[in-house]
Amino acid sequence: MDLLQSILQAQNGQAVDQMGQSLGLDRAQTLAAIEGLLPAVAGGLAQNASTPTGLSNLESALTNGGHARYLENPAQLSQAAGLLDGNGILGHLFGTKDVSRNVASNVAAQTGIGADVLKKMLPMLATLAMGVLASRAAGAGAGNVQPGQPAGGGGLLDMLGPMLGGGAGGPSSGGLGGLLGSLGGVLRK
Repeated sequence: MDLLQSILQAQNGQAVDQMGQSLGLDRAQTLAAIEGLLPAVAGGLAQNASTPTGLSNLESALTNGGHARYLENPAQLSQAAGLLDGNGILGHLFGTKDVSRNVASNVAAQTGIGADVLKKMLPMLATLAMGVLASRAAGAGAGNVQPGQPAGGGGLLDMLGPMLGGGAGGPSSGGLGGLLGSLGGVLRK
């Protein structure tokens, strides 16, 4: 299952509904916003994981960050601690608030949803995406994966490959960074 589908199905859709309700969006608007914003979040993951330090930080965040709690209780997404966590994730992924603003403006132009609403959704979506990845990593025993371990080496890499649109074993460049670099398939429909 790819990242988009995992997010849409989190808590039988309750996570998506919770985000939309907290922002005053109906389900169709919420889905359009997620589909518009998720490629930037996924691209940020790929960019961040393209360096050994970024890759190591991602693996640490997935195994030690406690992000899976947002899947278990989606109401936390819109609470102050959840938003703070999400903004921290965006800081790591995008580097500056200007990138978040530009992403929100671009998606606003595509969807007709206000950029201010989309800026509020971005940290919730980043937190939820990390929650999905962390939950899957926990199930795959990610704590046993060494940073940069080649694809096909088990654990986190094998788990993420099919989820992010690649097959088990990931792209030929190997490692989680190479796998995340192929996130163009994240939004398969």
